[in-house]
Amino acid sequence: MLKTITALSLVWLTLGVAAAASAQDVVMNSAETINKGNIKLALFPTVLLGEDGGESRNGLAGRAGIGLTSRLDVEAKAAVFDGLKFFGADAELWLIRDAPLDVSVALGLHRTDIEVGRDSSGFDLVLLASTPVARHLEVFGGVRVARESFDDVDRRVTVAHVVPGIEYRVARDVDFLAEVGIGINEDSGNYASVGVAVYIR
Repeated sequence: MLKTITALSLVWLTLGVAAAASAQDVVMNSAETINKGNIKLALFPTVLLGEDGGESRNGLAGRAGIGLTSRLDVEAKAAVFDGLKFFGADAELWLIRDAPLDVSVALGLHRTDIEVGRDSSGFDLVLLASTPVARHLEVFGGVRVARESFDDVDRRVTVAHVVPGIEYRVARDVDFLAEVGIGINEDSGNYASVGVAVYIR
């Protein structure tokens, strides 16, 4: 009986962490990288939408980055939700720089800390395309895939989202962004995020 209870508890904790780890990161940028030498600071209130009657989690995601070349930037990223903290970093490469379509790819590493359950770590890959549709307005869309490994247990999950969004130039150095993440497998929850990015030249 004790073994059964222990096994069920382990399954419950692992599934709970898998649900919590399903969508803490956001994309929130077009396919253009940060200009060389410029610094980007961004904050995005984010909602992890509840599934199957579960409660949604409100939180705050943020990014800070710098342009290394005309086609490459690096960013630190973090997010805080009730009972969950996420942090990591990625590098983005501007692959196609040909109006009206831009395409980039980003590769990153991340860590998730859970108050109740098992922490996880992993890597993430984003393929992103964007195009202008009006003055100061771009639409972007991409696919984000993350591979999560949980501490002290042989369990791994793949989190995958289709991510459509918009980026609007409010001022010369300020962008407003909004996106939704649509989970495309059973380990991926949905989310919505809005916020601003400020650039320091």
